[in-house]
Order: sequence, then C-alpha cells, then structure tokens
Amino acid sequence: MRKFNIRKVLDGLTAGSASASQQPTPPAQQQHPSGNREPEIQETLQSEHFQLCKTVRHGFPYQPSALAFDPVQKILAVGTQTGALRLFGRPGVECYCQHDSGAAVIQLQFLINEGALVSALADDTLHLWNLRQKRPAILHSLKFCRERVTFCHLPFQSKWLYVGTERGNIHIVNVESFTLSGYVIMWNKAIELSSKSHPGPVVHISDNPMDEGKLLIGFESGTVVLWDLKSKKADYRYTYDEAIHSVAWHHEGKQFICSHSDGTLTIWNVRSPTKPVQTITPHGKQLKDGKKPEPCKPILKVEFKTTRSGEPFIILSGGLSYDTVGRRPCLTVMHGKSTAVLEMDYSIVDFLTLCETPYPNDFQEPYAVVVLLEKDLVLIDLAQNGYPIFENPYPLSIHESPVTCCEYFADCPVDLIPALYSVGARQKRQGYSKKEWPINGGNWGLGAQSYPEIIITGHADGSVKFWDASAITLQVLYKLKTSKVFEKSRNKEDKPSTDIVDEDPYAIQIISWCPESRMLCIAGVSAHVIIYRFSKQEVITEVIPMLEVRLLYEINDVETPESEQPPPLSTPVGGSNPQPIPPQSHPSTSSSSSDGLRDNVPCLKVKNSPLKQSPGYQTELVIQLVWVGGEPPQQITSLAVNSSYGLVVFGNCNGIAMVDYLQKTVLLNLGTIELYGSNDPYRREPRSPRKSRQPSGAGLCDISEGTVVPEDRCKSPTSGSSSPHNSDDEQKMNNFIEKVKTKSRKFSKMVASDIDVKDNSFSRSRSSSVTSIDKESREAISALHFCETYTRKADSSPCPCLWVGTTLGTVLVIALNLPPGGEQRLLQPVIVSPSGTILRLKGAVLRMAFLDATGCLIPPAYEPWKEHNVPEEKDEKEKLKKRRPVSVSPSSSQEMSENQYAVICSEKQAKVISLPTQNCAYKQNITETSFVLRGDIVSLSNSICLACFCANGHIMTFSLPSLRPLLDVYYLPLTNMRIARTFCFTNNGQALYLVSPTEIQRLTYSQETCENLQEMLGELFTPVETPEAPNRGFFKGLFGGGAQSLDREELFGESSSGKASRSLAQHIPGPGGIEGVKGAASGVVGELARARLALDERGQKLSDLEERTAAMLSSADSFSKHAHEMMLKYKDKKWYQF
Repeated sequence: MRKFNIRKVLDGLTAGSASASQQPTPPAQQQHPSGNREPEIQETLQSEHFQLCKTVRHGFPYQPSALAFDPVQKILAVGTQTGALRLFGRPGVECYCQHDSGAAVIQLQFLINEGALVSALADDTLHLWNLRQKRPAILHSLKFCRERVTFCHLPFQSKWLYVGTERGNIHIVNVESFTLSGYVIMWNKAIELSSKSHPGPVVHISDNPMDEGKLLIGFESGTVVLWDLKSKKADYRYTYDEAIHSVAWHHEGKQFICSHSDGTLTIWNVRSPTKPVQTITPHGKQLKDGKKPEPCKPILKVEFKTTRSGEPFIILSGGLSYDTVGRRPCLTVMHGKSTAVLEMDYSIVDFLTLCETPYPNDFQEPYAVVVLLEKDLVLIDLAQNGYPIFENPYPLSIHESPVTCCEYFADCPVDLIPALYSVGARQKRQGYSKKEWPINGGNWGLGAQSYPEIIITGHADGSVKFWDASAITLQVLYKLKTSKVFEKSRNKEDKPSTDIVDEDPYAIQIISWCPESRMLCIAGVSAHVIIYRFSKQEVITEVIPMLEVRLLYEINDVETPESEQPPPLSTPVGGSNPQPIPPQSHPSTSSSSSDGLRDNVPCLKVKNSPLKQSPGYQTELVIQLVWVGGEPPQQITSLAVNSSYGLVVFGNCNGIAMVDYLQKTVLLNLGTIELYGSNDPYRREPRSPRKSRQPSGAGLCDISEGTVVPEDRCKSPTSGSSSPHNSDDEQKMNNFIEKVKTKSRKFSKMVASDIDVKDNSFSRSRSSSVTSIDKESREAISALHFCETYTRKADSSPCPCLWVGTTLGTVLVIALNLPPGGEQRLLQPVIVSPSGTILRLKGAVLRMAFLDATGCLIPPAYEPWKEHNVPEEKDEKEKLKKRRPVSVSPSSSQEMSENQYAVICSEKQAKVISLPTQNCAYKQNITETSFVLRGDIVSLSNSICLACFCANGHIMTFSLPSLRPLLDVYYLPLTNMRIARTFCFTNNGQALYLVSPTEIQRLTYSQETCENLQEMLGELFTPVETPEAPNRGFFKGLFGGGAQSLDREELFGESSSGKASRSLAQHIPGPGGIEGVKGAASGVVGELARARLALDERGQKLSDLEERTAAMLSSADSFSKHAHEMMLKYKDKKWYQF
C-alpha cells in the first residue's frame, strides 16, 4: 500500500493550497459588520479526523496476464500487464497488491499451503510475496542482470525454484534466502552435441511426477530434454518439427504430452525418444487418403489430468482450424472419445485445471477448469454433463458495458438494499452449475462499519447498475436497462438520421437519485431524460408518457439580450412522436443541411407499443430535447429531481427546462440569458467576452491533434460543467474553431474505449456538452439544487426554490409556488418565477448545499417511498400519492428569524452565504493554478465538511461553515477523463473512482476508517492440514516404482554446487520485513502446518509463534555462547581445582 505524507493543516491557519496567500479577508473581517454579526457555530472537525488511504479495489483485473491457484488454501491469484496482483478467496475475500516497477507479470507460482507466492515479471525480476499478513508484502526480490526469464517451476513441497531463460539455460533459486544456487543447466549441455542451432528459449520445466531427480525441459524450437539432475546429463532427447507451446505429464511419469504451433498434440513415452506414440490434431480435418490433416492455429496450452474411475481429461486452448474465421476463442475438453468445444466471449489468457490433490504423482481427479479471459473469469464444472459454468460471485462485471458515470451513497435508508436485492434476484440467469463456488479460501474481516452503502454505475449501453458496497465488499443488486423505452434500429442503414452520436446513443451521462423516495432520474447522451419510480409490482404501460422540449439559444449580434427571440414552450406529447423523421442523411458536422432543415425532431424514437415493466424501476416519463432549425440538441450538463415537489429540472449550454412529472407538463423553458432578465452582467454578444482561462498553465491554441475537445461530449468531468475557454487572441481562436469543425463528430466511441488524455490537454477539454468551440463559450447550467430556503433578502420565511449554478460562476435563484397537496396538486399549475437573486463566484459552479442556523445540513425535502402500483384502495393511493409532505428541513419548523447558510463550491473557490441577508460569511480560494473536478458536501463524525478533488491531484477538505482547511494531500494526478468522470465523495469519509476501465478503487479520508481498515480486511491465509501423500502400495514398495525422492539440498546447496556468479542476479530485500520469513518459505510444510493448526486450535495467534521462535533462537544462542565460555574457562582444570 502506498503511504501518504499527509500535510496536516493547523486549525485556523489557511496553509496547504494556494488559498493561503489568496485569502482576501482576515478571519476578524470574515464576519458581518458590527450589529449584524454571524452567530459563532461550534465546529467539531479537526485536522486529526482526516487521513487518506486506499481501502479496496473491486472489479476485473485490467489487462490480465498470469494465473495461479493454491489447491490446498483454495486461493486464486491473477497478475496483470501493469504489475498488479489480485488475490481471490471465498466471495468477499479479495486483495490487491502492486509491484512497484509496474512491469507485466509473466508467471505466478504458489508455495502451496505455505502462505507465499512467487511472481516473475517481464523486467526479469522474481518476487516472493508473504500472504500471511492482511496486506501482502514482498519479502525478497531477485533481479536477473544478464538473462531474460521465460519460465519458472516450483515443485510441490520444495524450496528450490527452477528458472528458465531466453538463452535456454536453467538456474535454480532457493526461495528461503532468494539466492541462486551454483547449479546451472546450460543449453549446450542439454541438447544434442551434433545440433547446429540454438534450441530457443525455455518454454517448459517440470519434474517427473515419479522421480524428482528427472527434469523435463521444453525448448521453443521443438526439442524436449529429460535431464538427470544427479548425473548432470541428458537421459533422453525428444525432437519434433513444430515449435512447442506447453508440456504436461501423465501422473504415472511414463508419458507426457506436448502442444505445438501447428495445432497438434504429441504424446511421448519417456523411454521412446525417437517418435511420439500418438499425434492428435483435435480440430484438424482428417483427409480421406491418409494424408496429414491441414495445419491449425497453435495450441497455446495443454493439461493432462487423470481420474481413478475413467478416462483421462486432455484440456487445451487454441488449435482451431484456420478456416473458422470469426469464430470465438475456444477451450476444448477431450474426455475419452468425447470432445467438447466451449466457446468464450473473449480471448483466453490462461487456464488451470482444479484438482482434488496437490500431489503430481497421484490420480488428479479434476473437478473444474478456471479460465482467465481478457475481460472475464469463467469457471467450468467438469463433473456435470454439458460442462456448465459456475455462477461467479465476485463483482467482475463492472465493465460489462463501459462505465460512463458513477455515484456513491453511504448511510442509505436500511430498507433500500433488501428492496433492490429482491427485484434484482429475479433477473438472474439460469443454467449454472448446482455446486458451490470452489475457490473458497481465506476468512472474512470483521466489519466495523454497519451502515448501508450503494454505488450506482451508468454505462455506455444505457444500463444502470446498483451495487451493495457495504463494509468494503461489492455485490451487484439490480440492473436497469434504460434503452428499452426506445425503438431500436435493426441495422446500420436503418439508423434514424436524427442520431447525434454514431455509437452508444443511450449512454448514461448523469444520474440523479433520491434514496429516501427511491425516485431515479437519468440524463443520456442523446439529450434525453428519463424519470423512474420504484415499484415491487409488474405493470404494463400502454402508452409511455413523453414530452419534447425545444431548448433554444438565439443571440443576435446586438448587445442587448432583451432583443432575443424567446423560444416557444413545448407541448406534452402522448405516446408516439407526431413529427415523422425526415429521411435525410446525417450531416457530418453540426451545421444544418442546405435544404429541408431538421426541426422539432428528437434524437431517439420512443416505442409506441405497450411496454411490460418488471418489478424495480419503471418509466414514469421520457423527456427529449429536439432539433431546432437544423441544429441538434445540446447534451445535458446538469440534472436534479425532487420527489416532494414532483419536479425534475435539467440544463445544458442553451438553457434550462423544468418539468412537472406528476402533471406531465413543462413549467420552465428558458435560455440561460433569459434567467438573468435585465440583470445580465455580460450584455451578451454572440460569444461571451470572457478572459482566457488557462488551467494547468497551458494555453488553448496549442491543443494537439489527438485531443478530444469538440467530441468529448459524454465525458463530463464534473457533474456536467461545460466550461468556457476563450482566448484573448481572436484570430487564433477562429483558426482553431475552423480546425475543430473539420473533424468528424464521432465521439461516443471514445466514451467506451476510455482514451487516456494526459492532464495537460485534459485541462483544455473539459466541455461535457458541446460540439464546437463557439458553443463551448456559451454559459451552460452546471449545478442545480432544490431546497426550502430564503429566495430574496426581504424574505421572512423559507419557501421552496431551485438554485441554479452556471459555468460562468453565477448562482441564480428560482422561486417555486406549489399548489396544495392532494387532488389540487394534479389540477393547479406550479408557478415558477426567477427571483432576481444573483450571486457570483470564480469558475463554474459545481455543488450547492444548505445549513441551518446551528450548522447542520438541511437535506432537500422528499416524499417517503410508497408502492404506487396498488390496484385496490384507490382513494387511499391517491391520498398517498398526492399529499405534499412537509419539508424535512429543520429550519422551517423553527422561528422565522433564524438564518441559514448556502454553501457553494465552484471550480476555483467556495463561499458560504448567510441567508436571507445574502452576505458572504466565509470564502476560500481552493486553487489558483488548477481547478476542482468534484466537490461534495458530506457528513463525517457527526459533523459536515466540503471535500474537493482537484485536477492537479490534490484531495482537500474544509470545515463548514467557516471553510477552514483540514486536509490537503497530493493523491493522484489527473491522467485521463475516466477518473474525472467517475470520482465522487460520499458520507463517512468514503470516496471512489474508476482506476481502470474495469476496476473501482475505493479510498477513505477518515482517520477512524484508516485505523479500522486492518480489522475489516479479510485474511488470505488460514492454517489447513496438507493432505496425506498417496500410498505407494505394497508391491510398489517391494519392487520399487513408487515416487523417487531427491535430496535437493545436497545437490543444489553451496557445499556441492558452489556459489553462483554474482553478476548473474542481484538480491533485493523486500519491504515486507522479517514477519513470517521463515514460516513463509519453510520446506517442512506438513509439520509446520500441523503445529500451526494445533496452536490455532488453542486460540493463539500465528504471529506469536514467530516471536517465540525468535526468542528461543536468541536464548539458545546465548546459552551456547555461555556454555562455550564455560568450557574454555574450565577445560584445562583438574577435577580437584573446581
């Protein structure tokens, strides 16, 4: 785990970020003028409450490259191309480690039942990991200096690791001391002396299951050598014309099988080196006239596993014939005369057969095959007919469709997870194996956190997944497909010409969810918004309720905004779309086509047939923005829903729209400038005359060709802020716009493929919503917040309102006049009126929240969830549905004179505004040189704070309401859009982001959670008795023929083989410390395991044994020293002199 040097910030002093020097008002002047002073609020959070550390990583290991399994401990290890190591035990026991070098893992080998693992990396290093601690650590490393490592083999219960190299040599490493033995098998001694060519790298090493003194070495060229370790010479050499990919033994040690590059398998008798006993081409077409079958693709791996009661299993990957174009990758299982070909969704990286015994010289009894694919992990049940797969209990399907946005909710209502689980349980697939998941090692940690946590992920295919993330585990609860309300185009040609994206038209951009009322609202990439209600009943919706909204942005070249053409209000539409979609081809840019402008047409077509809606989230209303005069609708940049008011609001770079989802009507549809009324401080021209903004110190005009400014429409770094960037140099700007406009508008593909944009160019590609730079300069809606507060300075009591934040740092307030509850709520209109209140901040507004007079957070009003699909008791249902609950804001029930605080966080600064006076009570400049990507107002330790993540990699927290800096840690520089799009903070000091396209990284900024983390983590190693070795049997014992053992110590030790050349490899001690060194790599496995098991049964900790052993060693040492001194003292004295 990476350690962070946390720069604790002294309370009251504004050190840390650039805010220190930029603080405009000293603390004494931060209060209001005398006579109207702010009441002092006691803040309980201090710097010592904060500490940053990674907690757990969930999801499929990104770019996997190696696989290993401990058959006794039942632990699976996966290595990746980026040097990561993921360990899996029973569901809920997972661990992530990282090699510092970041080099690809090429092979993993468990020290079976020892609690240790050897990893071989592409940079020619070997590492020994201690798995006996909750956070595994490296005990030793060995770096080969002159040779490239290609293959490793560690025999069961041996401490000598065979390491094959690219040059064809084999070195031997002692895994206890991680030093090289002087014993080396040189390639030129192993092959025929008459051979004129080099045999190639070592691709296989294994010892004969029945004779440890015989080592089978496979060279890439096709040569296999059986080497006698004692006599140091080759017993047999087996040659074949085709290159070898892998080799496997029959457990009796009399036969072995090789897989070749031409798709053949050769089976050899050990004592018959001249030719193979059998040659099989599993997927080759057998030709009639006895000719050789046609060559096939290489068989990359083969395993040969025996059973007591039947035929052996031969399992292989690859080997398909070349004419099977487009066929998916396959795993082939040959058992007796039957051959099963199992198709996989992704290419096979590696596979392993799980067997009942760890002993290679016993019947293997295979029961499952674990297949590591490029993007999945599959486990096949070999014991059941048809080889069904096991249901995977690990959360490895995060990336089933690429993640486009993410939200995290800690401390949810307790009934939510069971409710989501019950509707999600009906979605499970059938046909899985009936058996328990066989990878079940390790033990769960003790969960100190008991509060429910939910993660919601939005995906490129329009699906939304809900995950139970309580107590550092992850489990999928429920999946919602938002695309099912739309008509799907059958093929590419059939695509509607109104599409504004080439691929993934349903991709989710923003998720707004109210956990208490269970109302869900999503905004998609095709400028669509869908509102969902949660129901446990199945319903059939005859007509999907739908609205079309025409959001317009028209500014003439005149300076005054009053001359702007107001857009017409939209009208509610029934089920189907009234305008026929004109059959014209989609233009390549956003400019209108010359004849027949597309107008009043939405991007997607809503189904006009009845829709069956399963229990779970059911569509309440679909809202779509339409094309206006040949211009496609701009993507939505912010979204908010409120169940108490029955309203949903969304905005983009054109303006804002508010919809009453109970009455299914549009209440508000304004261009951003119209919100200001006559107070527009900008006196708009076609382009906003804003100064150049250069985050990360870089200008706008030097964006390289690879940058994704114009197309980057789904990748909202904040919850959709579209930040304007105008250069002072108008000429350069115009040139750049022209350059951008010539590019194609293909961008949704980028969302899915997660192109990494380095942070210098990222800082200039932050628009989430626009297709060209001139739209980017518009003022977009970047934050929306429903609340019950004071809208004007003169207000004496709070009332429902909507606070709107824009990308130019303006906050506007819209007052809401709601009709009374019950029947009236559906009949009378909601009256919406801009209040004229305007506040200003630097940078786009990201987040808003409200505190009461005591400094407590005021949550938005909500209607508690009730089942609305109940057919009987209609009157009761109507009452429930239409009553308007009292706001849950504490202040509304308190005295009228009590004030509130608005907390507003922008990309550059945070302000706390006192209400109703609208005076700035506190202000903090968060960053000068960078910008805030995500800001959240969260609760922690019975208090609240503002948590921010900056593009320069800093994570900061500030107290509320005084905005004192409490934490400022450099954590992670922004290297790609994926991190920007998915980073989020939540309550109780939790945060997460997508660290790779397939994995979620969770972290905590709470000192308490950091301290409890060790207890919460699961244990990988549990003391288990090693199974007994197979019985040799009476006759085998009498006549020989049982397993031959080898004294490797005598053969490879320094006394007989000498020291290895120092320049060959360099030993590096690991940071794992002395803890468990001897235990982790001891050869006397059985005795150690038994002793540890007995200790454990007596309730003692494993670590005590190491300490006691060390103490006994030191006392024995001192005893022998004293004894020696005594002996020297008295050795020449006669008995009578004592």
